[in-house]
Amino acid sequence: MKGYWNNPKATEQSIQKDWFYSGDAGFLDEEGFLYIHDRVKDMILSGGENIYPAEVENALMSHDEILDAAVVGVPDDKWGESTKAFVVLSKENSMNESEIISYTKSKIASYKCPKTIEFLDMLPRNPSGKVLRRELRAPYWEGKDRGVSG
Repeated sequence: MKGYWNNPKATEQSIQKDWFYSGDAGFLDEEGFLYIHDRVKDMILSGGENIYPAEVENALMSHDEILDAAVVGVPDDKWGESTKAFVVLSKENSMNESEIISYTKSKIASYKCPKTIEFLDMLPRNPSGKVLRRELRAPYWEGKDRGVSG
C-alpha cells in the first residue's frame, strides 16, 4: 500500500519508517497465531483501565433478546471516559437500562460494563456493514478534546 486515496494526513499517520500502523490491537498465542482484539482508537480509557468495546459488545450480544449493540467511550468528569452502550432489542423485549447493566456485570468485570444504555431501532453502519462508532460518539464529544484514547 502506498497510501490512502486522497488522504495524505491519514497516510502520514499510518505509514512511518516503512511500517504500516493499522490501529488494530491484537495478540499472538503460544502457537504464533495472530488474533485481532479491537481498534486502538476505539479503546475506552476509564480511570486508567483499558476497556475494549468488542469485549463489552460480546457480553451484551450474548443475551438472546439483544439483537445488536455498540459501545463507545463518552466524557466522564471523574474517570476520563465511561462506557456507553447503544442497544437494539428484539421487538417483544422490554429490558430496561438497569437490567442490561446487571446482565453485563454477570459476564465481564464491573468496571468494563456500560454506565448508561441508549436504545436504538438500528445502529448506524457503513455500506459494508461496519458500525459507525464515530457517529455514535460525536454528540458526546462535541466541543471537547478527546484527551484520552485517541
